[in-house]
Formats: sequence, C-alpha cells, structure tokens
Amino acid sequence: MGKLESDFVKDDLKPDLEARFPGIVIIKQDPNTSFQGVPDHLLLYEDKWAALETKRAVRSKRQPNQEFYVEKLNNLSYSAFVHPGNKQQVLDDLECVFHGVCK
Repeated sequence: MGKLESDFVKDDLKPDLEARFPGIVIIKQDPNTSFQGVPDHLLLYEDKWAALETKRAVRSKRQPNQEFYVEKLNNLSYSAFVHPGNKQQVLDDLECVFHGVCK
C-alpha cells in the first residue's frame, strides 16, 4: 500500500521543503490541542506562510472539517492536501507563494 503518512513526511516531504526553501520553519500541529481538521503542518518562510494537510495517498480518508480548513486557509494564503502523487505540484505552488515564481 505504500509508505505511512509519517514516513512520507519524514523521508520525502520535509527534506524537499528544507532543500527548496532554506530556513523554512515547519510546525507540526498537535491534533490534541488544535481545532479538528486544521492542516497537519504550518510552514513559515521569510514573511509568508502556508498550511499542508499530509496524506499517505490520494484516496486517503479525510477527517471532518479538513476540507473546510484547507479551503479557508487557502483563501488567506496557501493551503493544500499533499500526498506522494501531488508533492511536486504542491512544491511548485509553494515556490509561487514564497518566491513569486509561478509555473
């Protein structure tokens, strides 16, 4: 079935974010203290921010309110569901948000 979500974040997503955006701060949300459905990771880069909800696969189950918060935060800055199948597109989108370099 592929990697666990935590392995995808640790082995693939986080190293790519750190390589592409030196100095990025990646804050893992605590599901016990944040609002249900708030994206897993808050990304702080220079004077900008984004939020990512990580999934192990495109068809992974979404929890209640996740769609709501991803859409709400995307309207404020950038937020998306990210999984191995769309990671490159999300990284390109973040390049646009953080550097204004849009593909």
